[in-house]
Amino acid sequence: MIFGRIPLREARGAILAHNLKTADRVLRKGALIDETAYNLLAEAGYQTVTAARLEPGDVPEGEAATRLGELLLRKNLRRSNDVHGRVNLFAEADGLLRLDTACLEALNLIDESITLATLPDRSVVAKGDMLATLKIIPFAVAARAMDRAETLVNTQNLITLKPFARLKTGLILTELPQLKDSAIEHTIDATRARIEAHTGIMLKPLRTPHESAPLTAAIKTLLAGGAELILISGASAVTDRQDVAPSAIIAAGGRITHFGMPVDPGNLICFGEIEGRHAIVLPGCARSPKLNGIDWILDLIFAGESITAQKIARMGEGGLLKEAEARPIPRTREQESGFGAKPREKPRIAAVILAAGLSRRMGANKLLASLPTGQKMLAATVDNVLASAAHPVIVVTGHQEQDIRAALAGRQISFVHADSYAAGMAESLRAGIAALAKNIAAVLIVLGDMPLVDAPTINALLAAFDPEEGRDIVVPVHDGQRGNPVLWGAKYFSDLLALTGDTGARNILIKNMESVAEVLCPTNSILRDFDTLESLTTLSANPASAS
Repeated sequence: MIFGRIPLREARGAILAHNLKTADRVLRKGALIDETAYNLLAEAGYQTVTAARLEPGDVPEGEAATRLGELLLRKNLRRSNDVHGRVNLFAEADGLLRLDTACLEALNLIDESITLATLPDRSVVAKGDMLATLKIIPFAVAARAMDRAETLVNTQNLITLKPFARLKTGLILTELPQLKDSAIEHTIDATRARIEAHTGIMLKPLRTPHESAPLTAAIKTLLAGGAELILISGASAVTDRQDVAPSAIIAAGGRITHFGMPVDPGNLICFGEIEGRHAIVLPGCARSPKLNGIDWILDLIFAGESITAQKIARMGEGGLLKEAEARPIPRTREQESGFGAKPREKPRIAAVILAAGLSRRMGANKLLASLPTGQKMLAATVDNVLASAAHPVIVVTGHQEQDIRAALAGRQISFVHADSYAAGMAESLRAGIAALAKNIAAVLIVLGDMPLVDAPTINALLAAFDPEEGRDIVVPVHDGQRGNPVLWGAKYFSDLLALTGDTGARNILIKNMESVAEVLCPTNSILRDFDTLESLTTLSANPASAS
């Protein structure tokens, strides 16, 4: 193709490169300068025009786009007609888009005149969605480039749409005494939404104790009932191939094919197979409707793809979903101009510092005792919390309230008074929890006499909180011993408010061990509180160095 500014007398048969206005019309870019166009331009006084002239073998843009678009078509795809060298491809069914990305790259490298843009590989699409746009950039494609592009597209499955199958899906939910009915109902609702979004049919959910024998029986019941896919939601997250749910799959005549996946949320998932049918132990995050690893797995299963170790390993790229946008719902044609979902917001985690006690063993208010650094003990504890990501910070007062407030003057904190503080720690806990705003997702309960727990330790506890993965309680651990502070998800606020007397929240923790995440701490700062004057002498001049 020859492009440039040429005398009008030589322009017959060329292609106009820009819009040009004549006496009674506008000749558009891409128009062929035939005899009529030539006369209009001459009458308008044009002496030269910018135009493209095709050489032997050149393929005009419209013809090139149409030919390549036709070769790209596979089952369940349709194309638009050419418009200025552009052809679009659309889905003819709900399903999963699969791309040969190496072939796509090779096509786009053949010649800069040929471009193909697509949705990402493994996109979930609805009938009518646009999947790809093919654009011929100049007015023609050279013969050699066109031959190479046609050969490539004709011999490779560059774009494939795999329709979703209407799989009959069974869901089994195991139960433990501490698992609330509301959690089970949320799991059922979230799972049903996922199955129906993939055009599947969900059978009546089954509930069993969290034991291998009854779970095995439930699996066999679903198989006998025609289930083509079995999903198991355990009351406790699966942690090994020999755990309760994997053992039940094996006992039902199946095998475990893979454990875990490099997608977060979604790491703790177990893949099994029984009589050619998938049996999957769901991760804890599957209780939530938000995007997580099980969504990617269901995409593949309903599209009829196998689940191999290699495919799972490849999911690591892009598998960090915590900060990703929420999963988009496949668009219908009426929704194509809509806006995407908002990014997921980080949970708000507050800190409640207990500073209401009587310090009976110390003989004086230990929270007002001076450390070797010169700081008051409570002030050091509060400053560490303020240096962390916890917000807001609430201090619960009781004994010597005015002195406590004075020791913390000038800090960005709020106070709440526990009227019955003398009755025990539970009163302080209740006062602190009651003061939290409704949008608080979790609270870190900090003892006022733990000045060695620094901001990095606190931030590690905050980072471990992940209710979608079933990590609703976070506990620090050193050398096998659990310490403080402890982080509690909002689902436990009502339990904390029900505490009485001088008992802490230990019983609540024991009843909900399946929701506990342990954070290993390198020093024993999480174990050290100071109840006597003698204990203060063990503090070094640099508390952060204590171990």
